[in-house]
Amino acid sequence: MLWRKTGINPLTFKKTDNAHDYNGKVFTFITIFELIVVGIYAFKNEWYEYLLPFWYLENPILQKIGWALLVISLIVVWISQSQMANSWRIGIDENNKTKLVTNRMFSISRNPIFLGIMIANIGLFLVIPNAFTLLITSLSTQIRLEEEFLKREFGNEYIQYAEKVRRWI
Repeated sequence: MLWRKTGINPLTFKKTDNAHDYNGKVFTFITIFELIVVGIYAFKNEWYEYLLPFWYLENPILQKIGWALLVISLIVVWISQSQMANSWRIGIDENNKTKLVTNRMFSISRNPIFLGIMIANIGLFLVIPNAFTLLITSLSTQIRLEEEFLKREFGNEYIQYAEKVRRWI
C-alpha cells in the first residue's frame, strides 16, 4: 500500500554483501525457516522430533501464554507500522528522506516494530518450544544498524530522542 501511495518501495534490501543487505538475507531465511517449522508442527508431526523439541516446556499454560503473545505482537506491529505512515520501511532507506517518528508508540519504545517481532518470536517459542524457535528469538541485529543510520540521518534530534526513550520499553 505504501508503494502505491508514495511510489517508494518500502523493501530496501539489495543483493550486495554489506551488513544491511546481509541482514535482509538473514531476515528472509528466518521468515522461510519459521514457516517451515510451523508447517512441520502443524502438518508433519512425525518430523517434529527432528526440530529438537523441549518436551518439558510443552504444556497448555505456556502455549496459551504463547498464543496471547502472538496476538499482542500482531497488534503492536500493526499499530506501530500504521503510526510510521510514509516513514515505514523494511530496512534502511538511504535514498528517500523521511521524518523521525517519535510520538505515540514511538514515545514508549524507539523500536516498537522490532519489539512486536521479538514478542512474536517468544510467543512462537512458547507455542512450539524447540531448538529452532529458540534460535530464532536470538537473531536480531538489524536494530543496531538502523540506530546507527538514524544517528547519521537525524543527528542531535535522534540522540535527544534516544536519551528519552528506551530501545525496547
